[in-house]
Amino acid sequence: MTDEQKAAYIHAQAVCTQLEMEGMLATNRMREMLGQALAYPGEEFMAVMEKYVICHNDVIGLFHGG
Repeated sequence: MTDEQKAAYIHAQAVCTQLEMEGMLATNRMREMLGQALAYPGEEFMAVMEKYVICHNDVIGLFHGG
C-alpha cells in the first residue's frame, strides 16, 4: 500500500470505530435515562479500537513496515 492508501484505510477504520462507539454511547445514555446499568461501562470502548486496529501502535506500525 502507498502512504496515501494507508492513510485512507486508517481514516475508514476510524469512521467505523466512531460509528460503533456512537451507538454504544447512545445505548448508555438511554439506559442511564431509564435508571439501568450501563451496557458499556468503559473497557468495551478500547476493545472497539482494537477491533478496527487503530490503536496508536497499530497505526505507527502500518507506516513503519508493519
